[in-house]
This record gives sequence, structure tokens and C-alpha cells, in this order.
Amino acid sequence: MDDLPRCGWATSTPDYVEYHDEEWGTPLHGDDALFERLCLEAFQSGLSWITILRKRPAFRAAFAGFSIDAVAEFGPDDEARLMGDAGIVRNRAKVAAAIANARAAQRVPEGLDALLWSFAPDRASRVRPDTLADVPATSPESVVMAKELKRRGFVFVGPTTAYALMQATGMVDDHVADCFRAGGT
Repeated sequence: MDDLPRCGWATSTPDYVEYHDEEWGTPLHGDDALFERLCLEAFQSGLSWITILRKRPAFRAAFAGFSIDAVAEFGPDDEARLMGDAGIVRNRAKVAAAIANARAAQRVPEGLDALLWSFAPDRASRVRPDTLADVPATSPESVVMAKELKRRGFVFVGPTTAYALMQATGMVDDHVADCFRAGGT
């Protein structure tokens, strides 16, 4: 590994380094791309992110590349297939949530991208965290996002999951002040 200063969470494995350096905090757009991140953040709930990161290729294969339209068509046979897939996290509630959320995403007239990004705070007005201890688990925006998603029929998306999604997709930039990516996303 090089000597670049990074956020403290990102230095323990090469997988984390790559994810931190190339993805986390980088603005991401596209309904299916954001649906994937929404699903993965929900699957991560209660687990370490490295578990999800390492299983991501299997998740992509199991969930049809996270195509909203394809996942929305999943039925009982697909749920049984997913529950038998050792390559993913086999949690019945989370599998059902991914399918329900695909169906809910289809009903978002403005598109999932526009809906999710509507909750992004003004990046210029945010104070960059100095340390990991300064990085919040939720924000006022993530609380409102979670409420609106639930109102629209999404499940397994509380304020903490919503905030993790905002961090991962660049809606907020929580790279700590001395991280080489701070302000450069």
C-alpha cells in the first residue's frame, strides 16, 4: 500500500483501500446504480461493510445486475434461489426488501436518481469532518430521506442506512480533512 493519507476506516484491507480511493464519496447517478447501493447498504445492516464488498460480484449476479425492472419481476422461485445462494447474505427479510424496493422504485415518477439526490445537502455549506469521530451516523437529510422512502413503499431504509447511502454515493463528502480524497470527489 502507498503512503497516501486516507480515512482511518479505509486502511485495513486492500479491498477497503480500492473502494475508498475509487468509489466511496464519489457522486454516483443512475437509477439502477443507486438501486444497487441502496440494496447493498440494506444488506450491510448489522454486518461489516467488507463482507458486502467482497460478496458484491455474487450479489450482482444473483440480482440481475441490480436492474430495477428485472428485480421487480422476481417471484417466489427467485426468492428461494436467493435464499440458497451462499455467495450472498441469505437473510429473508433483506432479500424480500430488495424485491419490494425494486417495485417501489418502479413507482417513482421522477426516477430513483432524482428522488435520492433531492435530499443531498449543499456540499459547500457542510463542514468537513476532522476525524472519524466527527462523522455522523445520520443527518437531518437522511432522516427525511428515510421517511420519504418509507412513505413511497420502500423498506429496510432507516436514517442510518440512508446516510450510509448518501456517503457512499457522494451525496455527502465525509472524507476526513487529512484524507487525500477530501474535497476532490
